[in-house]
Amino acid sequence: YTSLFHNKNTHCSSHTEERPEPWQMTERKLSYSVDSFEGMMLNENLLRGIFAYGFEKPSAIQQQAIVPCIKGFDVIAQSQSGTGKTATYVIAALQRIDMMKEDTQAIILAPTRELANQIQKVVLSLGDYMGVRCHACIGGTSIHEDMENLRSANPHVMVGTPGRVFDVLARRAVSAKAIRLLVLDEADQMLGNGFKDQIHEIFCKLPTNVQAILLSATMPAHVLEATKMFMQDPVKILIKREELTMEGIQQFYIKTETEEKKLESLCGLYSTLTITQAVIFVNTRKKAEWLTQELMSKDFTVSVLHSEMGQSERDTTMKEFRSGSRIDVQQVSLVINFDLPTKLESYIHRIGRSGRFGRGGVAINMVTEESQPMLAIIQNFYDFKIKELPANMVDIV
Repeated sequence: YTSLFHNKNTHCSSHTEERPEPWQMTERKLSYSVDSFEGMMLNENLLRGIFAYGFEKPSAIQQQAIVPCIKGFDVIAQSQSGTGKTATYVIAALQRIDMMKEDTQAIILAPTRELANQIQKVVLSLGDYMGVRCHACIGGTSIHEDMENLRSANPHVMVGTPGRVFDVLARRAVSAKAIRLLVLDEADQMLGNGFKDQIHEIFCKLPTNVQAILLSATMPAHVLEATKMFMQDPVKILIKREELTMEGIQQFYIKTETEEKKLESLCGLYSTLTITQAVIFVNTRKKAEWLTQELMSKDFTVSVLHSEMGQSERDTTMKEFRSGSRIDVQQVSLVINFDLPTKLESYIHRIGRSGRFGRGGVAINMVTEESQPMLAIIQNFYDFKIKELPANMVDIV
């Protein structure tokens, strides 16, 4: 997807359109739910890192998924963005690592470079008192430099995008023999056509007994089918569709007559509300660049991020967010879908940016007559109601 960050001042499974209901699938009966981090019997230094990070009580997905992951089961966990799923698999991975060994023991795969970098920071933060070493392997950087860094750092955990991780495994910059855990974050994207073959190739290079953990906001049929090629009787922690309500995130739509009227409505929204930070999603690079120019001409401070940007541009943009000179994406409480997504699964990933674990948020969708059917499809697919933004929106947003 394309987003605008705004601050005001071989075993290929066949794809199917049919989406099975999670509660119709065979599930292992769980008895692993633990409602406190202390009750999970974690490494003392890991527990210190968890509390230093700011966590007090595990979220629902953490309560249910951390222990089975630690016990070594293959796990499929469905949890929308912002519910603490990154910490779920990071805590499990850190607990399973033998700090006395120098080898790389866990690989975490993510679909984008930005997400890989964010995950690395969570690993280093939660594992700070353990002295964990973690390296991010992402495209857009020198492969030879990456290999040298890996050989000298001997990271316990390697985080990266599929293409680069496969490269370093193929070139034996990292030994696969000691790897006991592979995590796929945003699995619905990772097991789509773009990455599925690479994921399979990576699995072929790992030990046959490697543990697999998959996490995703949605579990379409093709993802569940694809997991059969590398998972053994996985524990499934799946949310029923009617429970996938994005608790804490208020969802609205604004009607506009035409595409051309969207910009006018967006500016009207900002003139009415006191909005300091927002993420605006559009569907194409061209529109992202156009909207950036239009908003900047109206004295808004805008940064653009899209898939065709070079790594140095991406790094500069994200550094601005982290330094506070623009915004911190993790703290955004408002998401605007200037364009509705073309893929149903993308909707949850987008609006999840506005309601990170423990906080509320607002998502506003801009809808034309032409895109109204898609709004109806989204509501039907997730079985929730998206209301029209009311006149008293100042009290809501």
